[in-house]
Amino acid sequence: MEKRITKKTISGKNFTEERPFFGETGLRIEDCSFDVGESPFKETADLEITDTRFLGRYPVWYAKNVQICKTFFADTCRAAIWYGENVSLSDCDYEGPKGLRRCNGVSITDVRFPKAVETLWFCRDVSLDRVYARGDYFLMNCENVKINGLTLEGKYSFDGCKNVEIRNSVLHTKDCFWNAEEITVYDSEIRAEYIGWNSKRITFVNCTIESLQGMCYIEELKLVNCRLENTSLAFEYATVDVESVTPIDSVINPLGGRIRAPRIDKLILDPTKVDPEKTVIEAETGERLTKFDGIIPGESTAAAEARENGTRST
Repeated sequence: MEKRITKKTISGKNFTEERPFFGETGLRIEDCSFDVGESPFKETADLEITDTRFLGRYPVWYAKNVQICKTFFADTCRAAIWYGENVSLSDCDYEGPKGLRRCNGVSITDVRFPKAVETLWFCRDVSLDRVYARGDYFLMNCENVKINGLTLEGKYSFDGCKNVEIRNSVLHTKDCFWNAEEITVYDSEIRAEYIGWNSKRITFVNCTIESLQGMCYIEELKLVNCRLENTSLAFEYATVDVESVTPIDSVINPLGGRIRAPRIDKLILDPTKVDPEKTVIEAETGERLTKFDGIIPGESTAAAEARENGTRST
């Protein structure tokens, strides 16, 4: 029979000292505030935190079996949860940067990360459900990740991640899924420049994708019943199995595979770069070029000039 832990309850108190509960086991924290002192729950275990406020840094480090609910992490609460095991967050507002690093067994439900810069790094066995995150470098070098209902605004997401499943999400990002492996995305919207470079085995199913130079340099890229909107210079040096139900603006130099679409407005196959015979094109095509002409379909004059000058248009 599993041993039942009797927890000590602390309620309605304000703490300002350093490490008030260092090394303790079996705590229930309710309606408390941790204002100035650092590391209040370092090296703790079997911890429940509800309706509490964290303002100071590093509150939950090296902790095991942690449940945090209806709690606020202020933007001054930096690096709140590191090196944890079996950490659960639900119905929280988490404004601190650099949260959740090198944790194993992370469950996050109904949580807002409005300042999610460098959050969720080097974590394993992660689940996210109905999460909002705004910030760059979200989810980096994580493994075994399951996501449902994520709304993400921020650049450089999912870099170096492995074994990730995403469903019913909206990702407005840039340079996402770089250096990644075994990524599957279902029923989601992805609007991002430079999707998936230098990655292996990325699959999109029933997704809407908008991208400039997206899905390039990928080994085993697969798209099933996807919509490609405003997508130019796609699939360069990628091995592909692509099914788009909408026309594609332009495709450039895939390494091999198959591309199915109603139409490809501009198809660029440079025989000095790739073997055109290795890619089967099942689409009506507009322009067929053997060299990139420097023109991106749909690109504004200002954006083209900025690209040529190595700057970014506003």
